[in-house]
Amino acid sequence: MNKFKKIGLSALCGSLASVSAVNAGSIEVTGSALVTYTTLSGQVTGNPIGMATGLTFTGNGELDGGQTFSVTIAEGQQAAYSSANITLNTNSTGTFKLSSAEGGAGIGGYDDNMPRAWEEVWDTGIATNANFQKGVASTTNLSWKSPKFAGTSFQIAYTPENDGSSNVKKATSGGSDAFGSGWDIVLDTGTADGAINMFVGGSRTELAKVQTDRDLSGDHEEAVVGLQFKFGPVALGGQVSAARLRTRALNTAEYYGNSSWGIAFNVNDDLSISYSEARHLMTKTHKSTGALNSSALGNKLGNLNEYTPKSWMRGDSVQVAYTIGGIGLKYARTSYDNTAFSFDKKIERDSQIVAISLAF
Repeated sequence: MNKFKKIGLSALCGSLASVSAVNAGSIEVTGSALVTYTTLSGQVTGNPIGMATGLTFTGNGELDGGQTFSVTIAEGQQAAYSSANITLNTNSTGTFKLSSAEGGAGIGGYDDNMPRAWEEVWDTGIATNANFQKGVASTTNLSWKSPKFAGTSFQIAYTPENDGSSNVKKATSGGSDAFGSGWDIVLDTGTADGAINMFVGGSRTELAKVQTDRDLSGDHEEAVVGLQFKFGPVALGGQVSAARLRTRALNTAEYYGNSSWGIAFNVNDDLSISYSEARHLMTKTHKSTGALNSSALGNKLGNLNEYTPKSWMRGDSVQVAYTIGGIGLKYARTSYDNTAFSFDKKIERDSQIVAISLAF
């Protein structure tokens, strides 16, 4: 009798082990490393050698009916994780995602999607004051993306308070004196073969009513639209974006605008070259020649809005990338003018970067 019980128990344990193995998920780790040598004109370069390392942990699991879920945690720059996502992929109702810290949901994933061999124009060693639309992407948010139909998908992202926080478990952000809830909407469409792609998105974040330096007649608004074409080995595209801050304080940024375009040519499977440009606009409220207190602001607001000072910044970059297996050799030569958004003295900056990237 005792022997029979042992046999039955052993069989049951084996059965449970098999079930667990079938339903268990998996996790994989990928990594990268980047070594750069950067030279800057008109600036003190100092030590030109830089390095970055990163690890990405991706876990996958499956529910009944073939639906899947996943979690992605990315660690960059030898520091805490830079982004994290928990995703549920359904069979017919689309993808639900919880994103934290630059998770790429909403219009934040479309800040500059133009063709290039390596990096964006503004991310090649030159410090700029460019301001891009981010929507709710910089705050922990919930998003839903529809299944693709005829090459078209629709995405909605939401956060209860768009204050730039990424909370750990059981924590809250503590509230913001600047912003309330935020919504992003993105439409992404194109041909099935990827030859044509167009995207358009908008974001609206409620302004906290306690602010005295904001125009509370509306919300913080952002928008982006872009179009790309691919002709065999050639990719060409352009996009524009804008943000309205609704600032009311004097001599403060009120609008930001960005435009970029790029053309990339894949010489073969290993070698690509590109040229791209970026332009950035900032407008400020009128700078008063004398002191102006908040009580006088309402009386003089009409005069202040007679014109709005504008400042432009422009950059261009030539890039080359050559890949051999998991090793990439990359080069970028970039020029930028007026990186401080100055209204009078405009400073030009140039950079050259040679990089070696490793993927494993």
